[in-house]
Amino acid sequence: MVSIENADVPQWRATALPTAPAALLEDAGKILNRNRIVQEASNVNAGRYTLTATCEGGGKAFFAVSLDGEDVVDAGAACNGSKEVTRITLPRPGTLQISTSSVDAPLIYAYRLTQAE
Repeated sequence: MVSIENADVPQWRATALPTAPAALLEDAGKILNRNRIVQEASNVNAGRYTLTATCEGGGKAFFAVSLDGEDVVDAGAACNGSKEVTRITLPRPGTLQISTSSVDAPLIYAYRLTQAE
């Protein structure tokens, strides 16, 4: 079990969910309270995408995906080190936002969004 408060996020991410050169949006970090952590990418094309997420520390993490402020999908991951894959279709281009949260803090998480193969 990873000690969340003392975890080295880049080192954990290197094995849990390595960065991908083709990633449109990716993030990794610690959730130490119930506050949401939001990342955004503008000028995202319409199309099919894959959100891969993982977390550790127990409980669940949630990854809410929205396009121009409209909910697209709420993905969840059990924080046991497994990878969860969610397929997403964006109906039009726009600004994409991924909001990461959990009521089971503390935990460590990583995700990446890539175009579907």
